[in-house]
Amino acid sequence: MNAALRPRNLVAIVAAAMLASALSAYNIARYAPATGFPAWPFDPASMSLDQIIIAYGLLPRAAVALLCGACLGLSGALLQRLLRNPIAEPATLGISSGAQLAIVAATLFAPGLVDGGRQGVAFGGAALAALIVVGLSWRRGLDPIAMIIGGLLVGITASAISAALVLAQGEYLMSLVSWNGGALSQQDWSTSRNLLLQFFAGALAAAVLTKPLTILGLDDSSARRLGLSVNLIRFAVIAIAVWLAASVAAAVGLVSFIGLAAPAFARLAGVRKASSVLLLAPVYGALLLLLADGVVQLLSSSTGETFPTGAVTALLGGPLLLFLLPRLKLRELPRQTPTIDRVKIRRPWRVVAILFAVVPLLVFLMLTTGRAPAGWVFSVGDVFHELLPWRWPRLAAAGAAGALLAVAGTIMQRITGNAMASPEVMGVSGGAGVGFAAVLYLVEAPGPLEFLIGSIAGSLTVLAIVVGYVLRKSLPPDRLLLAGIAISSFATAILSLLIATGNPRSWQILIWISGTALSVTAEQSVVLMVLAGLVLAGGLSCLRWLEILPLGEAVPSALGMSARRTRIMLFCLAAVATAAASMLVGPLSFVGLMAPHMARMAGFRRAPSHLVAACLIGTILMLVADWAARTVTFPYEQPLGIFASLIGAPYLLWLIGREKP
Repeated sequence: MNAALRPRNLVAIVAAAMLASALSAYNIARYAPATGFPAWPFDPASMSLDQIIIAYGLLPRAAVALLCGACLGLSGALLQRLLRNPIAEPATLGISSGAQLAIVAATLFAPGLVDGGRQGVAFGGAALAALIVVGLSWRRGLDPIAMIIGGLLVGITASAISAALVLAQGEYLMSLVSWNGGALSQQDWSTSRNLLLQFFAGALAAAVLTKPLTILGLDDSSARRLGLSVNLIRFAVIAIAVWLAASVAAAVGLVSFIGLAAPAFARLAGVRKASSVLLLAPVYGALLLLLADGVVQLLSSSTGETFPTGAVTALLGGPLLLFLLPRLKLRELPRQTPTIDRVKIRRPWRVVAILFAVVPLLVFLMLTTGRAPAGWVFSVGDVFHELLPWRWPRLAAAGAAGALLAVAGTIMQRITGNAMASPEVMGVSGGAGVGFAAVLYLVEAPGPLEFLIGSIAGSLTVLAIVVGYVLRKSLPPDRLLLAGIAISSFATAILSLLIATGNPRSWQILIWISGTALSVTAEQSVVLMVLAGLVLAGGLSCLRWLEILPLGEAVPSALGMSARRTRIMLFCLAAVATAAASMLVGPLSFVGLMAPHMARMAGFRRAPSHLVAACLIGTILMLVADWAARTVTFPYEQPLGIFASLIGAPYLLWLIGREKP
């Protein structure tokens, strides 16, 4: 019997269909008029207001939910089968974020393109993101971890650019934020008709490629021996998957993780054949999204808050990734890149001294150099003294935040033995954001101290969850990275959901995410500098452990040392540093990942010089980012965190792309 037709598969599908249908029927019945449901064909002239809402609002919304879920389910199944990566889907590979950026940019700068060619605009952005991610991991044989990290960086870069564009065009803010959340509200049947045609086109093309996909599931060499053009098939399948994901993005915005959940549920139901997964994934995707939208409508009616359905489905991603991690067969990332291994500094402290001397020089140049309406100016004398109270607090705070993130990233990379670990990737920054939002909603008139305590609590909670999960499951180091990404996705989904509600406090969360130094005070700058010094001193007090822990678990055991207590202490130190820095720059700077990398590539291998050099490099990077954020787009100023991520994420993408397997 075909796996797709086994009784338990049918029972699961029927149960999901009944639950989703019952919930949708209940939501529609709430609008049922005394005169009855509208009769087909619909005639607005003869309908009551409630009948019009049902005929042109609720019924098309249910149809759109089914079709969007089917498109995403099929897209995820195609990507997972092609890439042999069970956690690949449009959201984790940055495809949806690429479509988002393309539509946001077109909406702001070329609205004519959106009016007549939204699908083409979305497809172009999604295709570019997919090509970047695949190109980055091509030399590594499409390694799953490299693809997920590349997708994460592409997605964050695209989201950062989108946020910068939205913040620069405040009059479009709420409409774009609502669209980004994946709102399924409809006013007619046109979107349903378009999605139906697009899904059938994609499904037909996928059916033609089912047999080649089955052969590709073996390995590339076997497929070539059977006469299959591997690269051509890959290109065609990726094009279909991108087309389906872009269709959803163009129609309703971002709907995350349905493409991950639908094929996963199909496999958990016992399906193994490629053709059966491709058949069932759209069904599960359609039912999942219809069910999620039914829950959203039910919550909206009872609470008065309007939640975009796409923001709610994003909450599935973190828990589902954590559930799938122990079941994945992934190759571990190398601990160091070949470039790092070849470089060594004979006298590292001389270079550290040079870096230390560069910092005050940069500070002087950035305090005196800037742009004015007349052009570039060099402020001296009375002008310098007038500008100094405005410039030095934010510059000092930016440098301190860079130092904090760099020290936190260095600690994480050394104690995990993973060169891609950082506060941003492991979800610590996202946890700080959830703590920030919790204080905003739970504390009346919170101040900086309350926000700092909440951010530290959120960071520590995320670290405890990630490390505890990995230790409990006895997973290898590469899973620590993916567990962090899963928690980061969940934290980001919570923040996106809060922003998409349109609540007045959502503006404060959006400002925090973007990272702005405009309102920093002299007192806050001093506190951040003191914290940076204390965190660096704490790291230097644990140099012995920072030397031993990257060597693996066997070395501490052979020396008769227990590493658990020290790991916990160092993780807490990194969490405090991340929370303090995130208060200023938000969660997306990537200095915590970039500064330790740059220090290693420069040849700083030993823990003392590596830690101090990374701290200084992080300071320099954030000083430059703060200066550039207020001068590059003068007279408009970009948020510090977003501008830093626009520098950091492309650098890391380049680093992954040049890394050899």
